[in-house]
Amino acid sequence: MINKVEFELGGRTMTIETGRLAKQANGAVTVRYGDSMVVSTVCSGTEPKVGFDFFPLTVEYREKSYAAGKIPGGFFKREGRPSEKEVLSARIIDRPIRPLFPDDFQSETQCITYVVSHDQKNDTDVLALVGTGAALAISDVPFQKTVAGVRVGRRQGEFLVNPTIQDLEDCDIYVTMAGSADSITMVEGGAREIPEADIIGALQFGYEHIKAIVAKIDELKAACGKDKYEYTPVVTDTGLIEKVTTMVGARLDEYNHIADKETRRAEKKKLTDEIVEALAEEFPESEGAIGTIIHDLDSRSMRDMILKEGKRIDGRNPDDIREITCEVGYLPRAHGSALFTRGQTQALVAVTLGTKFDEQRLDELEGESTKSYMLHYNFPPFSTGETKPIRGTSRREIGHGALAERALFPVIPAETGFPYTLRVVSDVMESNGSSSMASVCGSSLALMDAGVPVKTAIAGIAMGLIKEDDNVHILTDILGDEDHFGDMDFKVAGSSVGITAIQMDIKIVGLDIAVMAQALEKARQARLFILDKMNATIAKHRDQLSEFAPRIITIKINPSKIGEVIGPGGKIIRGIVEETGAKVDIEDDGTVLISSVDAAAGLKAREIIERIVEEPEIGKVYAGVVRRVAPFGVFVEILPGTDGLVHVSELGNGHVRRVEDAYRIGDRFDVKVINIDNEGKVRLSQKALLDNKPQGRERSERPERSERSERTRR
Repeated sequence: MINKVEFELGGRTMTIETGRLAKQANGAVTVRYGDSMVVSTVCSGTEPKVGFDFFPLTVEYREKSYAAGKIPGGFFKREGRPSEKEVLSARIIDRPIRPLFPDDFQSETQCITYVVSHDQKNDTDVLALVGTGAALAISDVPFQKTVAGVRVGRRQGEFLVNPTIQDLEDCDIYVTMAGSADSITMVEGGAREIPEADIIGALQFGYEHIKAIVAKIDELKAACGKDKYEYTPVVTDTGLIEKVTTMVGARLDEYNHIADKETRRAEKKKLTDEIVEALAEEFPESEGAIGTIIHDLDSRSMRDMILKEGKRIDGRNPDDIREITCEVGYLPRAHGSALFTRGQTQALVAVTLGTKFDEQRLDELEGESTKSYMLHYNFPPFSTGETKPIRGTSRREIGHGALAERALFPVIPAETGFPYTLRVVSDVMESNGSSSMASVCGSSLALMDAGVPVKTAIAGIAMGLIKEDDNVHILTDILGDEDHFGDMDFKVAGSSVGITAIQMDIKIVGLDIAVMAQALEKARQARLFILDKMNATIAKHRDQLSEFAPRIITIKINPSKIGEVIGPGGKIIRGIVEETGAKVDIEDDGTVLISSVDAAAGLKAREIIERIVEEPEIGKVYAGVVRRVAPFGVFVEILPGTDGLVHVSELGNGHVRRVEDAYRIGDRFDVKVINIDNEGKVRLSQKALLDNKPQGRERSERPERSERSERTRR
C-alpha cells in the first residue's frame, strides 16, 4: 500500500512517499522536491555483530548519472567510487543519526540513498537527510527519535529555507542542519564573516522548519509505521563488571591527572593488560569486554573530574587554550608554508600556486565546472603514534579538508585580481584534538607566506561539552579524549569580524540553542586570542610571490582575434609556447593568461601575442616588410597577418618609374598609416616619412642586375 505526505516548504512542494519502491528493506521512502528525487532505505539485522566493539552503521549516498540525463565518463561508462560530494553528503546523514540508536544496539545497519532525479535547482543532500530520517521512522529498526534536516541561506538579510543552488551563490550564510522535535543535533556550513548572533538567528529559523518536517514524518509513521523489533542487546557479565571496577579502583582518576597524552595512555594500557591477565582463567576470551568496561569507567572518571573539580585531564581550566607556536617559511622550496602547533596538535601546511591548466574540473549532476581553490587534509597514522594501513583518503580526511577549505574561502581573492590556481595541503604531524582547526590556522599563515592577497587571517577552535542534567560545562580547545568522552564537538572558524565556517556534532539526544549561543561566544573569544598569536608571526600577506612560483600576465584581446593567436590546428600558439617556454591559456571572452616561472619568458610571449592581435592605427609608423610587388605599388606587412598598400605615388622621394626595379620581396623600411577604409583596407606611405632625403631601406639579397635581366625582361 502506498502512503505519502505532502507539504509546502520554501514555496515548493515536498512529497515523502513509501510503499512503491524497495519494499523488502526494513524501511524505504522516496522524497521529491521540485523535480529532484531520492530513494532512501534502511536495512538492519536483529543479532549483534560478533567481535565488534562499536556500532556497525554504514551510510551511503550515491548519485546516479541518469538522474540528470547524463552518461558517465570513462572507459566503463558506469558510476565508480563515490565522489567528494557524495562522501560529504553521506557524512551529513551519518552524524545526526548515529547517536540516536540505543547504546546496547550493535546489529549491523545500513542506510543507502540513491539520487534518481536531479533538476539542477534543488540539491539532493538535504533530501537524502530527510529521506533517511523518514525511512528510520517508519521502519522496525530501533531508533529513538524522528530526525529531519534543512539548508538555511540568507540573501540580502532574508532567511531562505532550502535555497536553490543558484540562490546559494548570493547568500552570506549557508548552513545545513539536522534535528528532532526536541533539539538541534547537527550543524554544518559556512558564512562570509558573519557575527555569532546572526548565525544563531539562522539556526532558530531552520529549527522551526525542521520541527514542521518532523511532524509530517510522524504523520506518515502513524499511518504506516512498523512496530520496532526486539533486538538482542549487548550485555556484559555483571560479575565481570564488578571485578574490573574493583581492580581499577581509583587508578583511572590518578591517570587522568597526567597531562602528557602518551604517558597517560601508556599507564591505562598497562592497567588493562594487568586486569586481562589476572582474569584470564575466570573470564576467558573476555579481552574485548574488559576493554569496554574500562573504557566506560574512564569516561565516568574524566567527566566527574570536570563536573566536580572543574579541571580537565591536562590540568587546564574549561576556558584555557593550550600553548600556541607559529612558524612561516618552514619549507625552502614551497611557494608558501607554515607550521602551526597547539599543544600536542601540529599541522604542516604548504601552498602551491598554479595556473589555469591546474584547475580541478568537476562533472557533477549540477553541471560541469572548474575549481581553482582546493584545500586537502591528510591524517597519517604516525600523527597519533599508531600503525595503520594507508588505503587512500578516508571520509574523515575529506570531511575535515572540506571544513577547512570552507573556512578560508571567504578571504580568498577573486580570480580576476589574482588569476592563480591555489592548492593548500595540510599534513597533520601530531594530533591530540582538533587537527582540522589547526589546519585552518596553518593554512591561513601559509597563504600569507605565499603572498596570496587574502583579505584577513582566519583561525579556528574546537569547543566541547560535558552535560548531565542541569550541570553544563563548555570546554575550549578540546583534547582528543575530551572529544571522545564528551557530549559535543563544536568547531568554529572565522576572522576577527565574524564566522566563516561552523560544524557541530551532538552525541547526546539534543542541545538547546541557549547553550549553543554560549559556546559560540566562548569560541569567539578563543578565536581572537589565537588570531593575536598568528598576527604576531605574520600580520599581512607578503608583497612578493616566491621566486619558485609562476608569474602570470593577463591581457585582453579582441575575441575575433583568438583564432589568429591559436592559428590553424593550434600552430601559432604552440610555436609561442615552444619559443618562449611560457604557458598560454585563452578564454572565450578574449582573456589571455600567460604563465611562466621565468618572468622574461612571459614578457616575450606577451610581446608576440600583442603583435599578432595589434590593429593598425592611422598616423602610426610601423617597420614594414614587402610581401608583394605590383606595377601600382607594393604591399607591405606592418603587423602579423596585416598588410597595407604603399601606392606608387607614396613611394620614395620622387617619381618611381618602375616599381619592380626599385623594390623586391623582403625589403624592409618604415611606413606610416595614412588611411583605413570602411572595409579595413590599409593605405600606407613611405613618402610621408621623408624629409627631402633619400629613404634608406634594408635590401634582401638579390642577384646583380645583369644576372636577373633575362628573368625580368618581358
